[in-house]
Amino acid sequence: MANLEEELRLDAEENAREAQFIIQQLPTDLKEKFSKNDINYLMDLIVEYYYESGILETDDEEIDIDLQQVAEGVCQLARENGQHNYHPDDVFFVVQADLDFQEANL
Repeated sequence: MANLEEELRLDAEENAREAQFIIQQLPTDLKEKFSKNDINYLMDLIVEYYYESGILETDDEEIDIDLQQVAEGVCQLARENGQHNYHPDDVFFVVQADLDFQEANL
């Protein structure tokens, strides 16, 4: 079980680094608008959106991601979950920073 515990710990550390990166990338007004919990929730929704949309299921080496579409999809998932009523224009910056983090850490 130590391996599972270690993997969970490493996952939590990676998520914390990603959330911190996203917060640092946000415009000042959004840094005040989104809490760390909001960022973590949005990170989960971004992953959920990518898998549910099928955007990652392609044979192409390069995937064309429409960040505005992802932001709108994430906001829709949040509404479906009965959570905050996020605005896509604000979530766009979170989606963009999330993608930047993922690309920098491939």
